[in-house]
This record gives sequence, C-alpha cells and structure tokens, in this order.
Amino acid sequence: MSWSDRLSRFGLVFALLLPVMGCFKPLYGGVEGVALQNDLAAIAIDPIPERSGHYLANELRFLLNGTGSEVKPKYRLQIVLRERVQVSLVDSTSQRASAGSIVIDADYKLLPIGGGAPVASGVAFTFASYDRSSQRFANIRAARDAEIRDARTLAEQIKNRLAIALAR
Repeated sequence: MSWSDRLSRFGLVFALLLPVMGCFKPLYGGVEGVALQNDLAAIAIDPIPERSGHYLANELRFLLNGTGSEVKPKYRLQIVLRERVQVSLVDSTSQRASAGSIVIDADYKLLPIGGGAPVASGVAFTFASYDRSSQRFANIRAARDAEIRDARTLAEQIKNRLAIALAR
C-alpha cells in the first residue's frame, strides 16, 4: 500500500467523522461541568433503611460531594432497596450451598426540594457473588463484603444516571 493510498484513506475517514466531531462534549468539562458538579453536590440523600442502605448512602455522599463541603440542597434523593440472596452452587455431597449472590434492586427518585415532578427516576440493580464455607462467621463476613461491593456499584450507577439527567 503506497503513501498516497494511506493518505487518501485517512482523508476519507476524517471527512466521514467531521460532521459528528462537534456532537460530543465531556460530561464534566468546561463551565457546564462545574455547574453539574455543583448540582450533584446539592443533592440531599434521604435515609435508606437496613445495613446495605447505610453502605449505599455513604458511597453516594462521597461520590456526589467528595469535598465534604456544606452545600444548600436543591434536590432530594429517595431510594428504596430490595435485597435478596440467591444460592448459585450447591455441593452435591453435603447438600450445602457453596456459593451465593446478593442481588440488590434500587428504585431511585430525584425530586426538587420545593416539590414538583421528579427530575430523574429509575431502577438500578447489581449482584455480587461470594463463596460460602462451613464456617458461620466467614459466611457472614463474605455476605457483608458482597453487600459493600453491591453498594459501590449501585452508587456509581445512580450517580452516573443523575449526572446525565442533570446535564440535560
């Protein structure tokens, strides 16, 4: 392949990409990005019951306002969790579960503080697997670690969805 063929192919690819080059903008870039970060920091999280709700609320507080600065809330985030344990593997000789998964569904709704229609709402879900053994306390700790992993994943999903909704 000669240089002129390569150059013409590059020119063709560049010409095809030229119309869409201005369509993409970074979510957190520029002046809009600073405003978006301020909006995310101004989200107050309603209390979420249960242990996994505590983990999720802490992760969200860190992701939405990692600076720890006190910001007057503009929005209220309501989250309802549904958690269940699924046994994925059963040992055929002992008839005991050797692995399990914790599945968490989170219904979230972002509401303006003054009231009104939700700014964003949806369902985020995740699951984390863990190994089970004959040791009871090891099983409890493994399940708790899976809950923590689920909370981190859910917090990332919810933060990204809220950022997209607020960027519009």
